[in-house]
Formats: sequence, structure tokens, C-alpha cells
Amino acid sequence: MNITFRQLKVFDAVARHLSYTRAAEELFLSQPAVSMQIKQLEDNLGIPLFEQLGKKIYLTEGGRELYHYGHAISQQLEEADAVFEQLKGLKKGRLKVSVASTANYFATRLLASFSKTYEGVTVMLDVTNRKSLLDQLEHNETDLVIMGRPPLELDLVTEAFADNPLVVIAPPNHPLTRESHIPLKRLQKETFVVREFGSGTRIAMERFFSDRGVRLTTGMEMTSNEAIKQAVEAGLGLGIVSVHTLGLELETRRLSILNAEAFPILRHWYVVHRKGKRLSPVAQAFREFVLTEAPKLLGTT
Repeated sequence: MNITFRQLKVFDAVARHLSYTRAAEELFLSQPAVSMQIKQLEDNLGIPLFEQLGKKIYLTEGGRELYHYGHAISQQLEEADAVFEQLKGLKKGRLKVSVASTANYFATRLLASFSKTYEGVTVMLDVTNRKSLLDQLEHNETDLVIMGRPPLELDLVTEAFADNPLVVIAPPNHPLTRESHIPLKRLQKETFVVREFGSGTRIAMERFFSDRGVRLTTGMEMTSNEAIKQAVEAGLGLGIVSVHTLGLELETRRLSILNAEAFPILRHWYVVHRKGKRLSPVAQAFREFVLTEAPKLLGTT
């Protein structure tokens, strides 16, 4: 079997996107160049890797097998690269970090500070939802993850580094902004703009109210904290978000935090990686940087 790593890289991109066009865009190649690499790979293997039905392409059984082995080979090469980087020290290297969308409000500043210390390090940041973070951890596709409460069912190393309080927000002219110690039962009369099912904030909110026998009325569902804040500001309902997302809105008095009973919901931020994962020197340095510097940045020390 005569396969080049370049062919595997092109195949991986096409298999992930199920699109020659999108793979070409990712790899900065022309579509004919991508098609040629796949054709050569199929000729070398003697089997088709993709089949076209209508305007869509799909992996064949052989394609699915190659994707599995190709993914394993790529991970081994990345581990080898990490070993060589360790021999060279921290002057150069690559860091793949994925963060929950809520954490992006401070993660970018944290990475900027880290990059000033390690100028030769290339950082790849993915800001995404909880489901995608868990998928990346399960398939070992990232070095480190910054997220809220990690799941217990995955074999992970989790380290809490800062508090993550969730608060109730309202427009500044809302009647409840003039009240203190608002009973949770009173909140049942309000409509809440909430995050989508599966988000860490949604899970924490539902667990909190369920434990206290309170049933909230939910209206619109949003896939980002920015959308929730804008909806609340527009008067579409109350919201529950991390206090770390509210710096500008509180400063400009576009939103207010309600003084509600038993709030804030106290959660934590965690830096997470797969148990048994061999962290590169750069990833290990960033993990230590998060544990020591993030609490200062968030004012939780």
C-alpha cells in the first residue's frame, strides 16, 4: 500500500466535510487538486472511498475504515511532534484550545497574555457549544478544553480554576430591579429567554429550579449569550447568564442583575483534558498558566 501523508490529509478534510469544495477551501488548494489526490489514493488502494448520490457524496465502507485509521495515524504524528517540541523546549510549538462560548469572554484575553510570554507558539482556538466540546474530548481532537461542569461519564482530568456565578438579568426599567430578596416563586410569573438544550448554563439553571420545586416559563431559546443579552435588553424576558459575560452591559447600564433568592448559582470554570493524554510542553505550560493567571484575570483570587 503506497499512501502519502498528503493524500491522507486531503482525504481527512473531504471525509469531514463530505465536500470537495469545502475541503479545498480548508487546505488552500484548488478543487481539481483535491479531486486528483483522492483519485490517486483510490487507485493506490484499489477501492472507492466515496460514492455520489445526487449532488452529495458519502463515505463508502472502505472510506469509513480509512478515516478511522487515518485519524489514529494523525494523532500519533501529533504526539510525535509534541515529543520533538519537548526536546526543543518552549520556543516553538502548537496549542489547540477549545472553550465554551461563555468562556470566550475571558479566554481570548488569557490566550493573548499567554502568547506574549510564549511568542513562538501558534495557538488554534475553537469557541463552541458544550456538545462539540464533549465530542472533541471524546475523540481526542484538542489539547485542552475550558468549560463549565465537566461530565462524569468521560474519563477526564478536570481542574477547577475560578468561580463562574450565574445571575438573573433584566432590563434596567424592569419592576423587579427595584426589589430585593426576590422570592423564586415570584420568578415563576416572568418569562425567561434561555440557552438551547444541552448547554451548560441551561443544565445548571434547570437543575437549580427543579431542586427547589420552581417551574419557570421559558419563551425564546438562544444559541449564544450575546443573543440572550440582546433579547433581555429588548424586553423579551429575563435571562440567566454568567456574570463574566456582563462587563460592558453593566458598565453602560443596559442590563441589571436582579437580587433574587438563592442567587447567584455558583458554578466553576474547569481546564480539562483526556485522562492519559500526553500533554505537549506548550499545552502543559498553558494549563499551568490558566490555573495561576485566570483567577487574577477574573478577580476570583
